Amino acid sequence: MINASLKQLSAALAAKKLSAVEMATIFLDRIEKFNPALNAFITTDRAKTLAQARAADESRKVGAGGTAISPLCGIPLAHKDIFCTRGWRTTCGSKILADFVSPYDANVVEKLAAAGMVTLGKLNMDEFAMGSSNESSYFGPVKNPWDVSCVPGGSSGGSAAAIAARLTPAATGTDTGGSIRQPAALCGLTGLKPTYGVVSRYGMIAFASSLDQAGPMAKSAEDCTLLLNAMAGFDARDSTSLERTPEDYSRDLDKPLAGLRIGLPKEFFGEGMDTDVRAAVEAALTEYRKLGATTVEVRLPNSGLSVPAYYVIAPAEASSNLSRFDGVRYGHRAAEYDDLAEMYSRSRAQGFGAEVKRRILIGTYVLSHGYYDAYYLQAQKIRRLIAADFVAAFKDCDVIMGPTSPSVAFAFGAKSADPVQMYLSDIYTISTNLAGLPGMSLPCGFGNTQLANPMPVGLQIIGNWFGEAKMLNVAHQYQKVTDWHTRMPEKMR
Repeated sequence: MINASLKQLSAALAAKKLSAVEMATIFLDRIEKFNPALNAFITTDRAKTLAQARAADESRKVGAGGTAISPLCGIPLAHKDIFCTRGWRTTCGSKILADFVSPYDANVVEKLAAAGMVTLGKLNMDEFAMGSSNESSYFGPVKNPWDVSCVPGGSSGGSAAAIAARLTPAATGTDTGGSIRQPAALCGLTGLKPTYGVVSRYGMIAFASSLDQAGPMAKSAEDCTLLLNAMAGFDARDSTSLERTPEDYSRDLDKPLAGLRIGLPKEFFGEGMDTDVRAAVEAALTEYRKLGATTVEVRLPNSGLSVPAYYVIAPAEASSNLSRFDGVRYGHRAAEYDDLAEMYSRSRAQGFGAEVKRRILIGTYVLSHGYYDAYYLQAQKIRRLIAADFVAAFKDCDVIMGPTSPSVAFAFGAKSADPVQMYLSDIYTISTNLAGLPGMSLPCGFGNTQLANPMPVGLQIIGNWFGEAKMLNVAHQYQKVTDWHTRMPEKMR
């Protein structure tokens, strides 16, 4: 049951092979057994979860009388702790929100609850989604289930580790510069970042508002399709939500790939990519050629500027968004202070971790008088050039492929002393966020195969704007002829 797809879990519930309560209990028991070693979950509440499961069982009974039932009804999932969840602690991985209980649900949580999904708990993450390794969480680092001495990636590391260890069949994540795709790659699962604006950001605690995007994480592209169908849609409460005709993202899943043009950016296959990652990606491309696709070289000449542009724009937006955490209305407040200004400074100094403080300082600096034009405005111009590169590339191809991460999961502490090296972990993913494009990662093999614990490698697929259905088709056809997405860590069995 723990290796079953969402479609198989749905079929088991429909056939009454087990109840939603029994299914939730299986995963709650696994969380109790394995989470102490992985630290993937921050918060669980067995009573709340089982109450939701009982409600799902009742919905399926009522639905048997003719009412349409969502295929997701009764299936468990867990939420990244960046999503406000009514009645649950919502911490964003930070001390400043360590005891905050949300009074409302994020749009994503609402939509998945409306589909009847059962919440297993809230997942660990880099503090305020700032990180590529899940080492910046106030609640401690998440461990990679394939090798607990290695990071799971970030910031959605708790989501990725929980799915890889089969503590949950699916999870929500957010992607600001690769934070769904990179941990999906490092933990051997499938993660999708939709086009900016396709999924509402309402109730998702903001890091960088023009970059943040929620998306699904699961074992396979087919699973992500079911989740995206439930998550996507216009939301008037989010000014960046796009008002579009609803679409069925599963419509193209079974289309053959004959004639598909895959663009291979020259900039993604140069120096910096580890040889074991290159070998796995090349093997995946060979498989795609067998499926009828052709590959063409494309150019993304400004992609090398994506990291410096991102690390001006994202901190600038973060410095503004995080100004609301001041100890006045909610969250941590310093115990001792002499006046209001000191309360602000002490509360924020105590509540924020080192990485968050670093980005707030950078953001405040680049927005300050005399530096705005030199840094922030220039970064926005580069952002436009990066988007224009993709427009040109998609004239010659249907999707773009390459590695998700330049290396497999690295050891704890290997990059934490050098923030720049850590930032470069997202070098292949950041450009899609700057352009607002959809992207996804799927498992395509293993690296470090000579070691005791080979680690997963992720293949990145980048689609044109609103090309989620095409990306999911391309990923699903590959997963029909490979089994990388079905593999799980031996120690988690």
